[in-house]
Amino acid sequence: MSQRASPRGAVQQGILLMVMAMLLLPGIDAIAKGLSGSLPAGEIAWSRFFFQTLYLLPFTLRGGRWRLARLSWIDVARGGLMACATLMFFAALNDLPLTDAIAIFFVEPLILTLLSATLLGESVGWRRILAVIVGFCGSLIVIRPSYEVFGLSALLPLGAALLFACYMILTRVRARHGDAITMQFTAGLSGCVTLTAALGFGLAAGIEVVDPVWPTAVEWLLMAALGAIATSGHMFIVHAVRRIGAALAAPFQYLEIIGATVLGLLFFGDFPDATTWLGVTVIIGSGLFVFHRERKLADQ
Repeated sequence: MSQRASPRGAVQQGILLMVMAMLLLPGIDAIAKGLSGSLPAGEIAWSRFFFQTLYLLPFTLRGGRWRLARLSWIDVARGGLMACATLMFFAALNDLPLTDAIAIFFVEPLILTLLSATLLGESVGWRRILAVIVGFCGSLIVIRPSYEVFGLSALLPLGAALLFACYMILTRVRARHGDAITMQFTAGLSGCVTLTAALGFGLAAGIEVVDPVWPTAVEWLLMAALGAIATSGHMFIVHAVRRIGAALAAPFQYLEIIGATVLGLLFFGDFPDATTWLGVTVIIGSGLFVFHRERKLADQ
């Protein structure tokens, strides 16, 4: 039995929020790639969660939203999953072009759609599954598998994709009973604690990827900007998932590759070729199809 469709207004709002988030979030990866030449991936990832926690702390305290005693295992798990996913993806950016890394990462919506159906019982019809598969094929067109891409560095975005899909599932569960600010604050705090422990271990053991160095003033500013983008982008995601569900949100995550392509060109001189543009077109088309399909369902 199919799940009752969301009201048309909620569906459109949710999709718009997902589109905004996916066009904004590549800024995180562009800043992380720019910093990767001078700072370890673990420290860059740590800054993302540190500044998110810092930005949200006044809102959390002012609203009386959060108490330590209320911290659930879902809050801790969401932060830990996001911290590990971010670390793996930022490490991949040391070697891979921005567009390629994000394209590989986009096996994640397919994983998310399958997990949404099996773990959350969300209604996922054949048209939506087909749209996700088509979007994933568009990502494969962008990747154009080669030995250089599918080395160790290419496995890191795949691992990040699996962890992020699990994070999205827990976000959907948590969104039923929590507000967006509390969810993002607790995720940021948990992620910050996780990566602080990792940096401490890396400093003691001399592990390069998590061995911290003191940033310059400019690097501090860039890390603060990274945290601001991450905070606002994931607030959009929380509100979007609450309105349309994790499965419907999945295909629109492919739009992130559009922002990555633009930023890769502007800041790193990576100009996509005709094959890449073909893949991007397929990705956009899959998202537009889902939008059209859900509007029809909402009208019924």
